This record gives sequence, structure tokens and C-alpha cells, in this order.
Amino acid sequence: MLAEFNIFGVFIAPIVVYALAALPITMFVRFVLWWSGLLGWFWHIALFEISLYVSILCLLILYV
Repeated sequence: MLAEFNIFGVFIAPIVVYALAALPITMFVRFVLWWSGLLGWFWHIALFEISLYVSILCLLILYV
């Protein structure tokens, strides 16, 4: 969807809405990885979390 979002008369770019929607999804995936112990396998956890967020954001943009 490439149209602007109208929130109470304010037009917002779609990337902002997708970025906000990617945050809870990333937090959920991060929690599942932490709970299962898979998060400890990564060398640089912060770099992995940023790349996970960017990957989820790109998937939202492509498929939603």
C-alpha cells in the first residue's frame, strides 16, 4: 500500500506506520529467541536485533 495514511487530518507516510508496526513484531520475535536460548548464539546481539528489525520492516513493506 503506497498511499498516505490520514490520522485525524494529518497525512503520514506509509514508512512511519510500517516502522511502528514492525516494533512489536520485532520485540515478540526477540522475546521468543531469548526464551528459547537462541539469542545467545549470535556474536553481536545488538547488530542482530537491528538487522532483525530491518528485515521485519522490509517484509512488512513488501507483503502488506
